[in-house]
Amino acid sequence: MNSPDYIRISLAAGITLGISKGRFYRNATLGCINILLNYEEGCSANCAYCGLSKVRPGYYEQKSFIRVKWPLVKTDEVIKRIKQREDIVERVCISMITKRKSIYDTMNISKRIKMKSSVPISFLISPTITFEKDLKAFKEAGADKIGIAIDAATPEIFKSLRGEGVKGPHKWEKYLKIFDAALNVFGERNVGSHFVVGLGESEKEMAYAIWKIRSMGGETHLFSFYPEPGSLMAKHQRPSIPHYRRIQLARYLIDEDIITFDMLKFNKEEQITSYGIDITPYIEEGEAFRTSGCKGNKGRVACNRPYANERPSEELRNFPFKLEAEDIRKIKREIWDYTK
Repeated sequence: MNSPDYIRISLAAGITLGISKGRFYRNATLGCINILLNYEEGCSANCAYCGLSKVRPGYYEQKSFIRVKWPLVKTDEVIKRIKQREDIVERVCISMITKRKSIYDTMNISKRIKMKSSVPISFLISPTITFEKDLKAFKEAGADKIGIAIDAATPEIFKSLRGEGVKGPHKWEKYLKIFDAALNVFGERNVGSHFVVGLGESEKEMAYAIWKIRSMGGETHLFSFYPEPGSLMAKHQRPSIPHYRRIQLARYLIDEDIITFDMLKFNKEEQITSYGIDITPYIEEGEAFRTSGCKGNKGRVACNRPYANERPSEELRNFPFKLEAEDIRKIKREIWDYTK
């Protein structure tokens, strides 16, 4: 049951399409149907924090990814249900794994969706297996946005957790090369980078990585590290909430072109102590702390991944809905907390 005729969808996507049973905490809704390619042999990469890592125990189709299960479904069934739910589905994102065949299968699936639906499509690509010539083919196949999961904020951490340090195939230089090439094909703000906070970087290093992507013309989609059981980083500590909040605000202000990196101030631990502006209005509006991701056909973030960073019973890290007054009050109390 391999792609392109079978795909995995996130649990949230399954609930949205009526394929999986479940309810969303605090009445969250999902605007993007997240698709993951499926192959019996799985991904050939070995990223230390990833639930799909080839050395993580278990069969590939049973492995979780960004904390949640991804049920296996017939591609045609998913496409049919996307068409039926176009009133709420604002985008589709097709995620490759590190396997060259996924290049062609991603385009195959995209073309099949385009035949039945007008919903915009993103490709979350693997630069390791991507050639620059593939990028134009991606656009011709229906993609209007590209996502690239750089994840690690520095070349050293990338190498340690994704490359030679874990005998993995990924290289920092190739990722940035393909990112830049994708911008040439898809245009400014149509290429986004995923970064995972809490892989060992400082706040200063993460803020600089975000600024580098924005200065190239891209955008940033932020995740908080969550330890996947059985992965090489299963016992690695998650970043504190205050630490994550400061990075969330920095990402928002940089991506919205409100501040530049050189406006930020840091202490000796490289924690953010000032943004160079009055941040009160930006905390009070709450947008900085909502999930960052690709926008859909309604001009708002569609890829809001409900509870991919934490269990619903825990304190929310990425809010998949508009924040309430108590959420804002709590963020005001914790953002300048350096004790955690």
